[in-house]
Amino acid sequence: MTGKTILIADDDRAIRTVLSQALGREGYDVQVTSNASTLWRWVSNGEGDMVITDVVMPDENGLDLLPRIKKIRPELPVVVMSAQNTLLTAVKATERGAYEYLPKPFDLNEVKAVVQKGLAAKSKVEKPVQADEDAEDLPLIGRSPAMQEVYRIMARLMNTDLTVTITGESGTGKELVAHALHDFGKRKNAPFVALNMAAIPRELIESELFGHEKGAFTGADSKNIGRFEQAQGGTLFLDEIGDMPMDAQTRLLRVLQEGEYTTVGGHKAIKADVRIIAATHRDLKQLINQGLFREDLYYRLNVVPLRIPALRERKDDIPDLVRHFLSDYAYENNLPPKLIDSDALNYLKQHNWPGNVRELENLANRLAALYVEDVINLEIVRSELTAGPGPEVAEAVAASEDETMRDAIYRHLKKYFDAHAPHELPPSGLYARVLKELEIPLIELSLNATRGNQIKAADLLGLNRNTLRKKIRELDINVVRGG
Repeated sequence: MTGKTILIADDDRAIRTVLSQALGREGYDVQVTSNASTLWRWVSNGEGDMVITDVVMPDENGLDLLPRIKKIRPELPVVVMSAQNTLLTAVKATERGAYEYLPKPFDLNEVKAVVQKGLAAKSKVEKPVQADEDAEDLPLIGRSPAMQEVYRIMARLMNTDLTVTITGESGTGKELVAHALHDFGKRKNAPFVALNMAAIPRELIESELFGHEKGAFTGADSKNIGRFEQAQGGTLFLDEIGDMPMDAQTRLLRVLQEGEYTTVGGHKAIKADVRIIAATHRDLKQLINQGLFREDLYYRLNVVPLRIPALRERKDDIPDLVRHFLSDYAYENNLPPKLIDSDALNYLKQHNWPGNVRELENLANRLAALYVEDVINLEIVRSELTAGPGPEVAEAVAASEDETMRDAIYRHLKKYFDAHAPHELPPSGLYARVLKELEIPLIELSLNATRGNQIKAADLLGLNRNTLRKKIRELDINVVRGG
């Protein structure tokens, strides 16, 4: 026997039974109750070495009980469980002193691991920043297991200054996550400043980050305040950090190491009181291997990695997301609210969503704006997911010698958009169709360049050989064998 007592409060008899039996087999003494008042009496009497409590109980909310428990027994670890699986629930549980937050349904092995760690660790008593009790939930929608893990990590990071690197595909909501970490953290009353590395000319990034003095370079006609200074006391969000040029990486590393910087053309050191949150959709380790990203900077930035799942990994969240976007768009544009039927929702869950949540939001906005029906049905959704651009986009792959491939792609896409009025543009799925238009000729050209050698072509493309073979088969690409 461990000699440790676990107090469990949950109004669901089945959960009480499952937890009691599972923890009992681990050698713990277990006391169970269906209400908060009994739990409070036990805690007040000094009973128990750990508490596991539900949020919603018949007599009192478990989150409201937490501060009282921590006041009289700050060392007592409390694990909060909830079926209200939102980010705000996780944040409130953490800031009110919970040792851990577990969304329902939970994994028993995870519960046992949490209990073991909680009993072994000494509770740290901190004064957290309190969330606004009247605040609406954060702009992160989803109750899927993948999002629950994101919420749990975020809740632990809210009141720290740890540097975070957010990874995930384009359109997954990385900037929303960065905003949430700032808005509910201890720096929330200071500025949140964002800089997208991919949107700034490479030669101007250092000036944008650190500012410059008048006359520092040709065209510097006046002093410029950089993003570090604008974000002083708050959060600096560096989006698409993988696109940062090496010179700027070196200067950023120095700031992270020494906590100060100088403006471009300046000599006076300026102290940087800024929390850094970086984000990228690129593989930074691969960039390190290619000599495009500093390994020492990677470890400075990647103190806490936070991966945001793609929408295809959390398709059960699609109904909640669509309803939220429809409602939000209608409210902001003074339009009547719209509903969406179950067949339409099921159809949306079959889509692969290469553009992720951003693609889904754009679709929902069109549905809210363009259709007079009160209920969006399957036929409407299917029609919105079917048209697309012509094959002319594919010629962008053949970039000319005097421009980058990105410029070539941009030029050809702009020509396509300029040739169509807004109502003539494809209503949905543009991201996927452009990728397909580029993917086929890119693979064909790579195979031609390697004379049909799939191993060399896969290496050229940075793909696994089996992945390339699968794409050749799926896209029906004709392989030309070399001599």
